[in-house]
Amino acid sequence: MKRNMGTADRVIRLLLAALFAYLYFGGIVTGTWGIVLAVAGLVFVLTGVFGFCPLYVPFGIHTCPAKKASRS
Repeated sequence: MKRNMGTADRVIRLLLAALFAYLYFGGIVTGTWGIVLAVAGLVFVLTGVFGFCPLYVPFGIHTCPAKKASRS
């Protein structure tokens, strides 16, 4: 599992997850939509922490910067 997400992408996902958690646990969004929001937040946390998004793979998306080859 190679990282395919850059720092900005990861930070945005973690901020969205924090917002979703606030909305869900604060009781602002409840019921079915609250559960959907909580699950989406969990997915955002996992993809943000690991730096890998499975949906990027079939589309060939990589937001992480290319690593420079070291010269020997």
